Amino acid sequence: MSATILDGKNLSKVSEESIKKRVEILSNEGVKPTLATILVGNDPASETYVKMKQNTCARMGMKSIAIELPKDTSTEELLKKIESLNNDKNIHGILLQHPVPSQIDERKCFDAIDINKDVDGVTCLGFGNMSMGIEAYGSCTPAGIIRLIEHYNLDIQGLNAVVVGRSPILGKPMAMMLLNLNATVTICHSRTKNIEKIIKDADLIVGAVGIPKFIKSDWIKQNCIVIDAGYHPEKCGDIDLNGIENIAKAYTPVPGGVGPMTINTLMLQTLISAEKTLG
Repeated sequence: MSATILDGKNLSKVSEESIKKRVEILSNEGVKPTLATILVGNDPASETYVKMKQNTCARMGMKSIAIELPKDTSTEELLKKIESLNNDKNIHGILLQHPVPSQIDERKCFDAIDINKDVDGVTCLGFGNMSMGIEAYGSCTPAGIIRLIEHYNLDIQGLNAVVVGRSPILGKPMAMMLLNLNATVTICHSRTKNIEKIIKDADLIVGAVGIPKFIKSDWIKQNCIVIDAGYHPEKCGDIDLNGIENIAKAYTPVPGGVGPMTINTLMLQTLISAEKTLG
């Protein structure tokens, strides 16, 4: 039996149509879902990501407000900008583009975002609430992965899940989300000893380590669910997907798997935040 392709590109398109309809309903009620994006400095990749998010907002009928700050912005100046956005009732989501210049305390600025507007799922409080099963906006990439898993009716209860990566906005929240769905979770990273052996025991593997083809296809056991959250200039992910259709039960292609779900989840969570303003 051939593997199921977890088509994030298609699911995001279907979701986008639903989001557009809900945005239209809200707009008729006098509420325009609005995402504020903050870009500090002029990193080309960050500029591209922010522009992509702004374009997606426009396509869905949502409003985006672009805040561009100079690269020598201080932590205090950025905190003041975030505070003003927190206090603006017409803004429903705040996104601080990562990474910020080195002189800025990024974690302090992330945590200054109002949890009710933390649609990118970057605050410690949001992570803690999510981990404890309290309602919160999840980090967009792992939350998008969970949406894919649920859309394709993959039962992960009791599965041995291995997350390769420990970043605060991907690996760590991914592990907690899988744990909350009753998977048994192991977190690995680039310095884990005997990582090949650990991965070979996985029923579900999430590649989120940020290294091209770090996870080899011959490490993956038959009928494993394979989620590749990486994307690199070589147009590959963190997992060597060569021949994966003959190994996996289900897998995400690269590109077209996890990536489209990340930005779609950001839009969905901004919409939900706006809907909450109506009570």
